[in-house]
Amino acid sequence: MEAQREAAERIGAALVSSGMARLPSRLFAALLVDDDGRMTSVELASFLGISSGGVSAAVRYLEQIGLVRREREPGGRRDVYVVDDDAWHDAMMAPDQLYAPIKSAMASAVQLLGDAPAATRVELSLEFLDFLTVELASLAERWEEHKRRTHPS
Repeated sequence: MEAQREAAERIGAALVSSGMARLPSRLFAALLVDDDGRMTSVELASFLGISSGGVSAAVRYLEQIGLVRREREPGGRRDVYVVDDDAWHDAMMAPDQLYAPIKSAMASAVQLLGDAPAATRVELSLEFLDFLTVELASLAERWEEHKRRTHPS
C-alpha cells in the first residue's frame, strides 16, 4: 500500500506540473495505481486523506475529460469510480467531445472578425484543431496495432 501511495503521489505531482488541477491529478493517479482501478468515494477519500466532497468534485472533472467513469456497485447504492486500462487512449481519442465547442466558437469568431488581423490567428487555430482531429484518428489506429503486438490477449 505504501508503494501505491508513493507511486500515486509521483504521478499526481507530474500531472499537476503539466497543468491539471491538484485534486483531480491525485485522484486519477490513485485509481491508476490501484490493483483493479476501482475505488469508492470512501476508499478514495481515505487513500488521499481528503473529504468525500473533494472526491465528488474531482470525479466530475475527470468524467468530463474521459479519464474516469462512474459505475454502480452490483446490488448496491454506492458509486464506484473506475479508470480503464485504456483511459488515456479513450480520453485523447475523443477529440470531438473536447474540440467541437471550441471549433464552433472559433469558426463563428472568424466570421465576426472578418478582415481583422486576429481572424487569421483564430483561423489557424481552427485549422490546427481540424488537423489534430484527423491525425489523432490515424494515431489511434497505430496504437491499436502496437497494443495488439505488445499485449496480445
